[in-house]
Amino acid sequence: MDEMRPNSGAHLGLASLFPQGLQAIYGECRRIYPDQPNPLQVTAIVKYWLGGPDPLDYISMYRNVGCPALDVQEHWHYVSLGLSDLYGDNRVHEFTGQDGPSGFGFELTFRLKREAGETAPPTWPAELMQGLARYVFQSENTFCSGDHISWHSPLDNSESRIQHMLLTEDPQMQPVQTPFGLVSFLQIVGVCTEELQAAQQWNGQGILDLLRGVHCSTPWSCESMWYVHPKQERVDKGIDTDGSNLSGVSAKCAWDDLSRPPEDEDDSRSICIGSQPRRLSDKDTEQIREALRKGLEINSKSILPPISSQRHSQDRPVQSVGHLQSKQNSRSRKDSLESESSAAIVPHELVRTRQLESVHLKFNHESGTLLPMCLRGASICSTWAVATGNAYAILLTEEFVEQMLGDLQDPSIHEESKLPKEYSWPDKKLKISVLPDTVFDSPLQ
Repeated sequence: MDEMRPNSGAHLGLASLFPQGLQAIYGECRRIYPDQPNPLQVTAIVKYWLGGPDPLDYISMYRNVGCPALDVQEHWHYVSLGLSDLYGDNRVHEFTGQDGPSGFGFELTFRLKREAGETAPPTWPAELMQGLARYVFQSENTFCSGDHISWHSPLDNSESRIQHMLLTEDPQMQPVQTPFGLVSFLQIVGVCTEELQAAQQWNGQGILDLLRGVHCSTPWSCESMWYVHPKQERVDKGIDTDGSNLSGVSAKCAWDDLSRPPEDEDDSRSICIGSQPRRLSDKDTEQIREALRKGLEINSKSILPPISSQRHSQDRPVQSVGHLQSKQNSRSRKDSLESESSAAIVPHELVRTRQLESVHLKFNHESGTLLPMCLRGASICSTWAVATGNAYAILLTEEFVEQMLGDLQDPSIHEESKLPKEYSWPDKKLKISVLPDTVFDSPLQ
């Protein structure tokens, strides 16, 4: 990427030279910043539609003077251009008319406090926005207000505690109707681990409302509200009143077949020694298959997979990436699972069952801490499924759920320094390990 200033030809009456989608977004920016017709921009040197790696053609950077009356300090305002359809000629996005969304239907924004004496905006937020855009283009999952993004790394690659993100409507920018569809603007809000976990246990919008009440000048400049203004009591009340709107969580997970004889006495497969395998009956197999089918009918949109920060994301090998039923309000343009026939929406690999006599499931830290919440919702379905390349399902009884909850509700599981944690139920031929994320970074794990 490189820095540049956008050609102001549209402002000089040469609008015909400007793509209409681009014009529409520039027009909304000029409404807010009439004195900045030529903001600094970060631009993709080789455009995505020419084979470049960066999906966002441009990221405009404006100087916002803030609003002292609202305790909003001066800051830099970043606006992406490229998640929506800028051109209308199918070079990036399929043109579907004016009535629907333009491209993915949104652009990203970001606000960063302007430091004293700072004459130019830092460019790391542009790198962050490109990383999120790459995820959207590769997965075709779109974002919504209230979504959370687990990043697990300081957003600015410093030692900051702000290592995750929430998304909300940009407070200044209004949705724009373009000739190629509607574009809304979602603002990235940096948050700490405490806010992320609270959003997962409750909901992102509730945490955003609490953040607004802490009198932060800009979302990035907020410290954890648990340290500045303790809010745990309000979060607990919200969880008790509203429950969680988390339909699931993305997970790094792997599994071992414990049915094979252990290679040595320390092998985790030793759990199955001395016990007779329990065969699944035809009735059990059909029950698992039907439960998976119903679950896919309810959650037919694709699930948000883990998003890795650029510090760790370059083609990192992982044995398998799976999903506990997942992600708040996630939408997708993919229609491979959509059909009027319930049988048609079940992928072939989920209908084909494989029998394992014993299994060892391994989860990364974040997904492991959320296992109790997943189990509390297991009564909705007679099975609990983890997709790890093949469908794996455990028939859960209320008694077994209560037993697992009692074991997994371990306060120390929230402290990564105390990992790994192992939980075993030999009579069910099941073992679960919660492991540090670094375990999944190694191709040997």
